[in-house]
Amino acid sequence: MLFSFVLVSTLAACGGEEESGGDGELQDTYTVASDTSFVPFEFKEDGEYVGFDIDLIHAVADEAGFNIELETTNFDGIIPGLQTGSFDMAVAGIGITEKRKKKIDYSDPYFESGLAIGVQKDNDSIKDIDDLEGKTIATRLGSTSSKYIKENIDNADTNQYEQLDQAYLAVENGSADAILYDAPNVKYYINTTGDKLKVVGDLYKAEDYAIAISKGQEELVKSVDEALQTIKDNGTYDEIYEKWFGEKSE
Repeated sequence: MLFSFVLVSTLAACGGEEESGGDGELQDTYTVASDTSFVPFEFKEDGEYVGFDIDLIHAVADEAGFNIELETTNFDGIIPGLQTGSFDMAVAGIGITEKRKKKIDYSDPYFESGLAIGVQKDNDSIKDIDDLEGKTIATRLGSTSSKYIKENIDNADTNQYEQLDQAYLAVENGSADAILYDAPNVKYYINTTGDKLKVVGDLYKAEDYAIAISKGQEELVKSVDEALQTIKDNGTYDEIYEKWFGEKSE
């Protein structure tokens, strides 16, 4: 009886370890959070989720040898979702910040970005970041640009929106003087939606995007980094980049 009890206990313990996996083992499938309004990185077209980030995360998963299940949420819900374990990873033009590093882990950077100013086409009073002092500025809720406005632009009234199209519409209809947001998105929006807005000023606060990963998954971080490096080395990254942004400049 004693032998049987020890045997059953040992098998139960082994079974528990196998089910939970562990930091040293990759899972078959990971849940990846993204947004749907950050063109051209992630958006919905003809009922499908498309964009630079979507192509990138699929290429990384294929190279690393795991599957992904894509879930969408508002941008400001991504970091909390990673903290609670609702998502394993997230890809949504997520800038690397020291504050976020305390809550989540990051892959190696995969895209260098910065902030750009968009104003109405006939606006000649706003030419650079200094002209935004005391103005109403539209941006995205929970973004690094909202923090930048608070810390660097005096007396600015920040209007934050969950959906980016609301921020651009605010500038177009005059309820905001300008939008300050990630340069690739600002330029893509203006280039694809007609002549209502224009970009002014320089590129501000250069920052890198990375894949966000919930803490405690060291093997996943390592696997993602290795896959990123491989798709950069074998030309896959360049193919994805040129698909969405045109030929890369050296």
